[in-house]
Amino acid sequence: MLDGDWLAETGAEIRGVLKVMVDAGWLPGGTAVVGTDSMWEFVSVGGIGETVGDHPAAPDVRYDVASLTKVMATWPLMGRVVAEGLVGLDAPLGSYFSGGPFPGGQVTARQILTHTSRLNPVTWLERYVGTEQDLAEAILAEPLDEEGYRYIDRGFILLGLLLERLLGDPLDRLAGELWSVAGMPSTTYGPLSRSPAVAPTERRIPGTAPTWGVVHDEAAALMGGVAGHAGVFTTAIDLGVFARDLLRVHDRSRGRRDAFSEYLRQSWRPQVPADEHFSRGLAWLVTDDGLVYHHGYTGVSLFLHPATGRYVGLLTNAVHHGRRRTGLFDLRAAVRASFAD
Repeated sequence: MLDGDWLAETGAEIRGVLKVMVDAGWLPGGTAVVGTDSMWEFVSVGGIGETVGDHPAAPDVRYDVASLTKVMATWPLMGRVVAEGLVGLDAPLGSYFSGGPFPGGQVTARQILTHTSRLNPVTWLERYVGTEQDLAEAILAEPLDEEGYRYIDRGFILLGLLLERLLGDPLDRLAGELWSVAGMPSTTYGPLSRSPAVAPTERRIPGTAPTWGVVHDEAAALMGGVAGHAGVFTTAIDLGVFARDLLRVHDRSRGRRDAFSEYLRQSWRPQVPADEHFSRGLAWLVTDDGLVYHHGYTGVSLFLHPATGRYVGLLTNAVHHGRRRTGLFDLRAAVRASFAD
């Protein structure tokens, strides 16, 4: 199928599914970017939430991207420090932190990126509030879990703290410099002012205002809204820029042997079986037919297909109506199916 036809058909499919979800009251609305190397189009349906009037969803509305933070901030910054030789993917991380020895001291960046680190799978950080214990040391001091693949936020929290130590700046500043160079001016860590330009997320207590302009993830909120696993806000426009540029870098990396190109190639190759349907690369999920993607809990996704240079970025605040996020699985499945054409 020609790229132009694929864009039109995929955009129409996403628009149709979003409309069904909005009409059913499953989510306030959403926006998507559907693109290739030289073309893109945007789909927007519904609004940003009934609590803020009838302001429409749009490509320039910022959404809390939850775990897309892992691939939009932490993953590329880890590629930078790996390329600069500041840390090795297979080097034990305990040597980069004071104190110890810790049970988690032998955990490597590769294990964290592939979610095989054996760190505590429970993200809950409330137990450290009011203590004198450094968070990185607290994470490393926990007993290790059984071997195997488990999706673990604490590993990316630890990588965010590691990046700050290695590069000498707060994570939000480091990521902000990266996004500025990439031409993504609307991508940022919060907090953001409440406005129609920001989609609210969940109303946690009935009769109160929803979480709006501050991170939805509780652990990231305890960290001041800036963490390696969650906290980033972006727009469909910036998400399209990010996707397009990654695919271009991947295309140019063929035959090159520089450190970041190798990191990118490893990231988009299967590293660890995660399910009968997909594997985990470095941070990213990878299917047998070469689709690379990642989701975020709030109702967002990014899909990349290196073989064709096609991508879809999906932004919704599905969690606005509750954590069941009805219909979100079907919406994502429709996007995945579009890459089979």
